Amino acid sequence: MPSTTAVVGSAVGLHARPATIIAEAAADAGSPVTLAVEGGEPVDAGSALMIMTLGAEKGTKVVVTADDQNTLDAIVKLVESDLDAE
Repeated sequence: MPSTTAVVGSAVGLHARPATIIAEAAADAGSPVTLAVEGGEPVDAGSALMIMTLGAEKGTKVVVTADDQNTLDAIVKLVESDLDAE
């Protein structure tokens, strides 16, 4: 599975609103997607609650892993966006 490192762009980190947006996109992808802080255990990106357990704040590096490159690119783009500002 392809993976890449993204830097959290949301001012509030991966908390309620950004986590929900990412979880919905991951669930819609229809294939496994995980997020992990560097050195941490991966969590299911389809679960907002699991994303919030990462404790990822703005600027935190997060490893995104997905079954296909298109899904990976879409989730990375979301992680790096300021989703709380939209």
